[in-house]
Amino acid sequence: MDMSRAYGGSYTDNLIGTLLAIFGNVLVSISLSIQKYSHVTLAGTKDLRAFYHTKTWWCGFVLTCLGEGANFISYAFAPLALVAPLNAVSVLTSSILGLIFLREKSKPKDFAKRYGLSFLGCLLTIGGTYLFVAFGPNSHEKLKAENIVNHLVGWPVLLYLLLEIITFCLLLYFYKRRNANSLIIILTLVALLGSVTVITVKAVSGMLVLTFEGNVQLDYPIFSVMFVCMVASVVFQASFLSQACKLHDSSLIASFNYILSTVLAVVAGAVFYLEFNKEDILHICMFLLGSALCFLGVFLITKNKKKTKNFEPYVTMDMVNGVPTIHDKGLVVQPDSNGSFSYGALVNNDGAAPATHSVNLELTPARSRSTEASHGQPDLKRD
Repeated sequence: MDMSRAYGGSYTDNLIGTLLAIFGNVLVSISLSIQKYSHVTLAGTKDLRAFYHTKTWWCGFVLTCLGEGANFISYAFAPLALVAPLNAVSVLTSSILGLIFLREKSKPKDFAKRYGLSFLGCLLTIGGTYLFVAFGPNSHEKLKAENIVNHLVGWPVLLYLLLEIITFCLLLYFYKRRNANSLIIILTLVALLGSVTVITVKAVSGMLVLTFEGNVQLDYPIFSVMFVCMVASVVFQASFLSQACKLHDSSLIASFNYILSTVLAVVAGAVFYLEFNKEDILHICMFLLGSALCFLGVFLITKNKKKTKNFEPYVTMDMVNGVPTIHDKGLVVQPDSNGSFSYGALVNNDGAAPATHSVNLELTPARSRSTEASHGQPDLKRD
């Protein structure tokens, strides 16, 4: 505890930061659910108002600001290694809220079969959160401007930033020039930017808290540098995440983005702020075990998310009778031509016979001529 006081941190500071992070993530999840409820309500009515004209949406927006503000302040009190993995609380809360508001009536067996993975993921996330909070780093320093500069010019940080810049440039080259749109590549770019974001957010938040306590830090140049880097990294992160959402499934993005961003955030805290220097092997191993359980829990929660299928009906032409058939169920695959001509991109996958709609077909002169021609050639075998 004396070493912790020497660094200006304490168990109380870590507890405050952890509680603020948990509170902020819960608020963000609730706010997003409220805003989604506002959008769904407007879509189901004839209300022509824009979503930002509703009280429900603004209530969610205010809660979002409060939640993100609590997350921002938590970085000033707790180490990055504690705050970053707590984003799992947001996924856990969203899963519970979705289950509560789903209001489905089903048998216990069907319910367990459908939501068993989500329930297991919630248990793993709760257990992992307890482990990495209980065994995480318990000390951090007061982030004065001089301390941040000393960290920034140290050779471990410079080497880490150099490797990160090289990796980012290589991935960006493959993404832009080689059209490598893999989900892992895009989310690795997001996570690399995210590591810069958490470093700068912790620095800015720490200096702001010290300023409010009476130790003014805002007139140092390093504050302006960190603030600009924080804003720029957040903007580019949002841009890459938006591109990922257009190309890949949202459930995969949620799980893999959490895993990659948390790993790089913890590494950034260990290298830049030396958060694990005073920790023993047992605490580090238990922290890693708790983080791994959270990763698995978040993956199971998002994996069980029901995927929506776009409806794209297609039409087949019965080659024998010449009657068009409309198929209204299917998967997004090209149908095989097994005795019929197909047009479209879906195939009937439920084993049921396709719905046949009667269509009035007028005999064209061409068809009449083909019929007459067939009568005129008796030697040809007709099917």
